[in-house]
Amino acid sequence: MSTAILTGQPVPGSSIEADLRSLGFDLRVAADAAEAETLLAEVPGDERVALVDARFVGHVHALRLGLTDPRFPLAGIPGAVTAQPAGRQALTRAMARENSAGGTTLVDSLADRILTALDADATGVHRPELGSLVAAVPADPQARNEARQAVADVDDEAVRLKSAVKARDGFFTTYCISPYSRYIARWCARRGLTPNQVTTASLITALIAAACAATGTRGGFVAAGVLLIASFVLDCTDGQLARYSLQYSTLGAWLDATFDRAKEYAYYAGLALGAARGGDDVWALALGAMVLQTCRHVVDFSFNEANHDATANTSPTAALSDKLDSVGWTVWVRRIIVLPIGERWAMIAVLTAVTTPRITFYALLIGCAFAATYTTAGRVLRSLTRKARRTDRAATALADLADSGPLAQGFAEALKKPARGLPGFTAPVIALLGGLALVLTAALTDFGGPWPVVAALGYALTSGLAVARPLKGPLDWLVPPIFRAAEYGTVLVLAAKADVNGALPAAFGLVAAVAYHHYDTVYRIRGDAGAPPIWLVRSIGGHEGRTLLVTVLAALLTASQFKVALTALAVAVALVVLVESIRFWVAAHQGGAPAVHDEGEPA
Repeated sequence: MSTAILTGQPVPGSSIEADLRSLGFDLRVAADAAEAETLLAEVPGDERVALVDARFVGHVHALRLGLTDPRFPLAGIPGAVTAQPAGRQALTRAMARENSAGGTTLVDSLADRILTALDADATGVHRPELGSLVAAVPADPQARNEARQAVADVDDEAVRLKSAVKARDGFFTTYCISPYSRYIARWCARRGLTPNQVTTASLITALIAAACAATGTRGGFVAAGVLLIASFVLDCTDGQLARYSLQYSTLGAWLDATFDRAKEYAYYAGLALGAARGGDDVWALALGAMVLQTCRHVVDFSFNEANHDATANTSPTAALSDKLDSVGWTVWVRRIIVLPIGERWAMIAVLTAVTTPRITFYALLIGCAFAATYTTAGRVLRSLTRKARRTDRAATALADLADSGPLAQGFAEALKKPARGLPGFTAPVIALLGGLALVLTAALTDFGGPWPVVAALGYALTSGLAVARPLKGPLDWLVPPIFRAAEYGTVLVLAAKADVNGALPAAFGLVAAVAYHHYDTVYRIRGDAGAPPIWLVRSIGGHEGRTLLVTVLAALLTASQFKVALTALAVAVALVVLVESIRFWVAAHQGGAPAVHDEGEPA
């Protein structure tokens, strides 16, 4: 329930009361500021409350943006201010201060005076960008007529539809999906559908697409491609529905991000199963595509977290990038070559329908490898040329993304003193050397030999040394993706070396379970929820512990037994991380955690 307190002299013919009721507000009317304060105190503290000037003239969507967005504790537009439970205390204080100053008549706008008082308190009031939308408190009849004419001149539904589309998106999404998916979003909103329901529909559609691909028939592949595009349309629609109706939530953001990864990787598995039905084993390619795509994402996440709040953030490379973005065609070329989700899924869908799974995976690996090289090289150049001081928060986020277990943490504690004397660039170098040594040892020695175990012990040591001091160096954001590549790559190589039917699918399942844990860590950090609990990281061993365990299993077991062990390990990790993740996000949603909505780079 939400309550709106109307203040000021009512205006004959005004639609403000009807507009507020259409937005779900229960109305109260205050004759003066003292009565407004009394009415404010009567509204339960766990409800949203708004103060609105009765003389307000503007678009309904301007009121919606200013008064109903769940992401902000305090928000306001000219003539209206609102507070959720988290911002209620600040609103009450500002109201009391206004009344104690003697403001008992409402000659001017009480809501605007409260907004000014909140700004003076530096309470962080959100003021939405209204663009061409009108929101005003006219002082006289002439100004009111002019404001009403301005309202009539702008179609707020057209503005609302346009703003439903993500501000920054890929070429394929912008020109091939969003022109009509926004209308699907409006259709869903008018029928009471929620973004989470559309997100779930997108997941189900993608899983059906994967099942079609798993049939291994040409008809199945064509259907899979069509359904994958349909799933992507729904994936765009859920975010547009959230923006159109302002239905943001913590749970919704998590579901949207998690299901994107689940859909794509399930489709990879479906393609591999379909190829196997036709006698072509492409599980190594499917696993390689998942490893490459996950490492790409970790590069994005780590770089963004490392520079989230960096100070003195200047870079000639960034300046050049901004200059290129000022030229229209270069913006789209640069967005296309990084192969965001729209372009990537479109390529996968078309190639699935007209070629073979092997060709699809080859194209995917080549495209993702080029995109990863381009983006990583650009970020390395930015990091080397910018003069920025990384914060403790950034170092903590990188340490959480590193996913160090008991072994690495123990080595890090023991090596703190010698690590202080190492140059600032050594953390990613040490991590890279340890990871390369591990993967190459597994690749160049026979399956079942002891040398990968020795290399895994060395990897645990170098991993500890890499995180033995705060990750504040210019390239320390490379440490988490290097760890991901080393762990996933080792599992891939050992499963391929086992050369037994079913080993690579088992490895695919294990990497998928671990990757889910790593994505979940990212989403918690993005939502300011902190890293996963220490017990969870320890119970699944950390990246170095899991890697050591896999190498030990490969050394002690036969190839067939190793396959079974990988399967059991995949199931165990998946159960632990999924149960804890679902418990956490559902509890956060039910506990009223601040709503979030990602408008970042395309995934």
